[in-house]
Order: sequence, then structure tokens, then C-alpha cells
Amino acid sequence: MSHFYAHMARMKLIQRWPLMRNIERENVAEHSQQVAMVAHLLALIKNTLFGGNINPAEAALLALYHDASEVITGDLPTPVKYFNPDIAKEYKKIESFAEQKLLDMLPPELRQGFIPLLDSEQMDNEYKSLVKDADTLCAYIKCLEELSAGNHEFTLAKRRLEASIETRKTPEMAYFISHFLPSFELTLDEISEDENKL
Repeated sequence: MSHFYAHMARMKLIQRWPLMRNIERENVAEHSQQVAMVAHLLALIKNTLFGGNINPAEAALLALYHDASEVITGDLPTPVKYFNPDIAKEYKKIESFAEQKLLDMLPPELRQGFIPLLDSEQMDNEYKSLVKDADTLCAYIKCLEELSAGNHEFTLAKRRLEASIETRKTPEMAYFISHFLPSFELTLDEISEDENKL
């Protein structure tokens, strides 16, 4: 008997942003779906406009599992996780332990197929980086949504993520930011009105 997917099903129980007041709660399953969609889109943009050669479906699949270890570790808030280098290093060890624990839950005959998705040391660096880009953009989108709803709790997180995006910014991220990001600061009526004009 394997408990792997019973653990995966608990992603929906893990709340993100646990130290912050949220107008709209977000769980790890919802976040992972959004990161998968953005990773898929970033791969398409990279391939179509910037000469990339990334499989969008593989990028989306890796994104779906990118926070899987949190079913064991929980979601440690970023300010805590990166409070100092020692904590970050120790937490990396905890994540690696959780990744291995999840792999060990799988039947041996299926384990090999999950190593590139769950073992961060074995992941393809180009895909891993693209998923991290998507993850960062999705965290930024969350800040925009909360701030647009009047929740100033996310002001500093937005600034921190802007600095991170500036450091990481790839051509595909820049394209996403200019073409897709502005809509997240509009109301439903505003985006519906614009669509009706097309």
C-alpha cells in the first residue's frame, strides 16, 4: 500500500502566507495549479519569442509538484526561512528529507519517474529555474490581489518580490509582466469591459 497520493491530497489543507492577514486564503494546491499554468506560459513565451527549447508540459508538471514536500514540512514563511544563512541551510536539509520520504512512499517500480519531480538535487536546472520564475510571479500576483482588495499587509511582501523579480528577470518574465500582469490590478468589470471591446 502506498500513502503517496493520500499525502498529495493534503496540499489543499496547507495554508500559504500563514503569518499574514489574508482577504482571500490560498492553499498550496491552489498555488501549485497557478504556478503550473504560469510555468507553461513562460515556456511557450520562451520558445516562441526567445529561441527557447523547453517542453511546456514538462514545465507545468514540475510546477505541480514544486511544493510537494510541504505536505510533510508545512509552509515555512519566507521571512523565517531566510532569516539567516544557518536557518536557510538547515531548512534545505529538512526539505531534502521530506522529498526523500515522499519518494520512499512510492512503489519501487514507479519511483524513478518521480525523481525528476520531487528530488530537487536531480531536477533539470533550466526547468527548475523557470518554475522558480513562475513561483515568484505567482507570489507577486497574490500581493497585487490582496493590495487591490485594500489589504496593506502585503505592501512589504510586494516590494521584496519586486526586488526578487528584478534580480531574476528573464525575457519571458518581462513579456509576462508587460502583457499579463496589469490585469490583476483591475476589477472584474474592467477586465470584462476590455474583453468586450475586442
